[in-house]
Amino acid sequence: MRNLINALFLVAILLLIAACAPAPQPAAPAGGFTTISVGELKARLDAGEELLVLDVRTPEEYAQDGRIAGSTLLPLQELPQRMGELPKGQPIACFCRSGNRSRTACEQLAQAGFTNLVNVEGGIGAWRAAGYPFE
Repeated sequence: MRNLINALFLVAILLLIAACAPAPQPAAPAGGFTTISVGELKARLDAGEELLVLDVRTPEEYAQDGRIAGSTLLPLQELPQRMGELPKGQPIACFCRSGNRSRTACEQLAQAGFTNLVNVEGGIGAWRAAGYPFE
């Protein structure tokens, strides 16, 4: 009986130590890019950061759903053939309707050697929901 109590006590101590241990730190960005919120993008643009906002939606979505002022349209399906038009040294924020296609764009750009890439989570839907200006 005493061994059982000691074993339970040891398990309780180990659980307490595990619960109090610091949370694991996030790993380096997967795929060579990070993900930011529309609020972070807005703050970076407001701060005057020289950032290429690359909109990878279709031309129809770009016209219908609105766009961020100064953004560059380059539909995802055209990206592999048109990467040469993009500056490799400039930070690029990839943007779409929800954040899925822009994540794919970041992955493709990272594989092609681009660095300083961010995926904008939530896309134009989150941008508009936050009340930020669009054209």
